Amino acid sequence: MNSLVKSDAQAERLPKESALSAIEESGQYLTFLQRGEMFAIGILGIKEIIEYAKLTTVPLMPEFISGVINIRGAVVPVIDLSARFGREVAVTTRKSCIVIIETVNDNEKIDIGIIVDSVSEVLEILPADIEPSPRFGTNIRAEFISGMGKVNDNFVIILDISRVLSVNEMSSLACVSGESMPEVSL
Repeated sequence: MNSLVKSDAQAERLPKESALSAIEESGQYLTFLQRGEMFAIGILGIKEIIEYAKLTTVPLMPEFISGVINIRGAVVPVIDLSARFGREVAVTTRKSCIVIIETVNDNEKIDIGIIVDSVSEVLEILPADIEPSPRFGTNIRAEFISGMGKVNDNFVIILDISRVLSVNEMSSLACVSGESMPEVSL
């Protein structure tokens, strides 16, 4: 499986405040399929892509948290992106992958995996080819979408991954539904 790795030198050069603008400036996006729709996320936060493997389930986790995996000795929670979008739990196939993304929560870097149906390719989408996110008509929450990229006369949904993987929001959703989100030391 292909792996995208951001070097520590690259991470050190980017101040935390400019991380989002750097993603937008780079124009490089990983595209993937989820339930027949094409999505994209900026490549700067992606640490690696791994084949889907058996996850260790953790009792009392919300439905959108499929379990955890061990990545080089670290416990990494894995989110079912389909369930996170309020859809049915994803059915994994031999093309399913886990994309490991580094995100920031309370000024602490954490790794979170997302299950996708299949990874497509890395594309360059210029800012001029990105339209604002729609206010209605999509199957996912509008705040999860940072824009709609035009690629070969089709639209690609560009996700705001910091909102999709907001640990604080996922924790509050778990509390509202009556489930608890145990602390996972990362």
